[in-house]
Amino acid sequence: MIHAVGFAAILAATSPAQPSQSQGKINYPASFFLETRPTTAMDMLSRLPGFSLERGDRVRGFEGGGGNVLINGERPVSKTDDLDEILRRIPASRVASIELIRGGAAGIDMQGRTVLSNVILAKSPGFQGVFAVANNYIYDGRDRFGVRLEGSGPVGSGTWDGSLRFGQGINDSIGKGPASRVTPTGTPLETSTIDAHGQAQQWIATSAYEVPTLGGRLKVNGRAFWNWYKENELDQITFPARSLQSNRFQNSEYQAELGARYTRPLGGRSQLELVGLRKAEGQDIVSYFRAPGIAADFTLDRKTTESILRGVVKTPLNSHLTLETGAEGALNTLISDTDYVQNLVAIKVPAANVEVRETRGETFAKAVWTPGAQVTLEAGLRAEASRITSTGDVRLTRTLTFVKPRLAATWTPVANTQVRASLEHSVGQLNFNDFVASSSLNTGLVTAGNPNLAPQQAWVSEFTLEQRFLSDGVLTLTARHSALTDAVDRAPIFVGTSVYDAPSNIGNGTRDEMIVNLSLPFDRLGVKGLLLKADSNWRRSEVTDPTTKGRREISGLAPVEWNLHLTQDIDGLSARVGFDLFGGSRQTNYRFNEVSREKYQSYVVAFAEWKPRSDILIRTEIQNVTDRQNRSTRYIHSGPRSTTPLASVDDRVQTSGISYLVRVRKSLG
Repeated sequence: MIHAVGFAAILAATSPAQPSQSQGKINYPASFFLETRPTTAMDMLSRLPGFSLERGDRVRGFEGGGGNVLINGERPVSKTDDLDEILRRIPASRVASIELIRGGAAGIDMQGRTVLSNVILAKSPGFQGVFAVANNYIYDGRDRFGVRLEGSGPVGSGTWDGSLRFGQGINDSIGKGPASRVTPTGTPLETSTIDAHGQAQQWIATSAYEVPTLGGRLKVNGRAFWNWYKENELDQITFPARSLQSNRFQNSEYQAELGARYTRPLGGRSQLELVGLRKAEGQDIVSYFRAPGIAADFTLDRKTTESILRGVVKTPLNSHLTLETGAEGALNTLISDTDYVQNLVAIKVPAANVEVRETRGETFAKAVWTPGAQVTLEAGLRAEASRITSTGDVRLTRTLTFVKPRLAATWTPVANTQVRASLEHSVGQLNFNDFVASSSLNTGLVTAGNPNLAPQQAWVSEFTLEQRFLSDGVLTLTARHSALTDAVDRAPIFVGTSVYDAPSNIGNGTRDEMIVNLSLPFDRLGVKGLLLKADSNWRRSEVTDPTTKGRREISGLAPVEWNLHLTQDIDGLSARVGFDLFGGSRQTNYRFNEVSREKYQSYVVAFAEWKPRSDILIRTEIQNVTDRQNRSTRYIHSGPRSTTPLASVDDRVQTSGISYLVRVRKSLG
């Protein structure tokens, strides 16, 4: 037992000897992670005290869409390559140190975030590679297989890296279970049994080359991605009469991306950075639904492109003040063709066939000032203008302009305590997927597109308190309030006598969040190698329902999300065991004629890793240990919820089952 006086002394302990601190930064050398025997940079970040990976948002443009990890002080020039995958391709032996940047630091673009990590790479020691294979056995007898090959090394005066990966997977949010439809008073209308399976296979290839060029450095990277997903659902109806209904969904998609970054000094202390990015994506969706008296077919062919050019000049005016100015231009296109046929009759859906073109420009200026050892101030201003034109089913031309200021302050009154506050006017980037129609035929839902959608705006205020303890323990509390304008949610669109649900701007609203992050090492408490990391997010939101005019929460926003990760290093066996617990959640979607609620039970993964040799890693996992259930409940009205009573309640419960994974990774070179 630890007595109160002793525990207080531990909480007051100063930072460990290994990490070094400077204003806004804590530097963890590679030796800090040696005891955990990391294989990749991702392994090291998972042990970084007070850090949780954020992969970033898939928004248009380069500014504000990245995650919270930099590599050698720079954000990866990619929008399709997942950040965790990039980190898994970096061998731990290449990492010299990792900086934890809290609140801001001179010369670092925080991208609107309060915490970043910066992975600093050492000079390439020569060729390094990885060969890995994995097999995932599903409870119903299916086997999913994966293989990856990676390599990196110097060539001439530059360095290269590349990877090739093939993988198969399943959709573990669907499965088998009962379904029912009842009246509002509980009288059965229909009962059935669901049997649904979804599986995919994909190829991913990446490459990059970096070389000194014209007094600076040039890095070029590319990525190609192909994915084929197929989902089949068979419903055996037992009441009121025996029958079958089936749904088949297929999605074939590709992504191709080419990015480049050029950096060089401009003279004095200024630094120039030029970024170029070209991305093309395509998607081909086919969905068939069959039931007694109903034959519905939905097809969607969608192609998008994005081209970005960005320039930034960073100038440290003195040791306390850094200025950053720049501009970004982008061209986005969308071509979408949709067909919906029911019982051989073509049905017109709003915004089924459209072509959209957007040109967008943005200028920005940012400054970071450190007036003293305990205070960091950041100020920024962005101004953007865009022109959107749509042809086809919807013809329109719009011009949008926004000004986006940001102020942030960080105060470190004592070594282990930091307070952060910020105020920002944010403008959400439009999602081109909202511009075109989509479907979910197994639930009878067809969603219209809306090219007239405006981006959601918000004044976001945030306050964070970070307390470090037990040397490497961290507790962070964050309160965030967002005052929304032009909130994006769901609203009805009328086409003749037909009514469709569509993404729409529904007015003003609010969103409040309370976020807790905990990193608790047990070394000081007598259990060496045991680490607990947990985070949770409580949300409360409010908007005006466009159908009922009453107040409700935002569609699709989970009120509570939480997860917990516990790992134990076993020194004598060169092994590590643990589990990942992803807490249950609930989200509700509001359409003009129904309210649907999705409930997910907790999902648990138990794992063990063993290194029989320094170049071989064997990992085993039991996925979905608790055999969780996913429940979908729909409260359906025969018309608008404001004028028609509740007609029926649909309830579906699906269990995806337990699966077992084995992965073997062999380091080369």
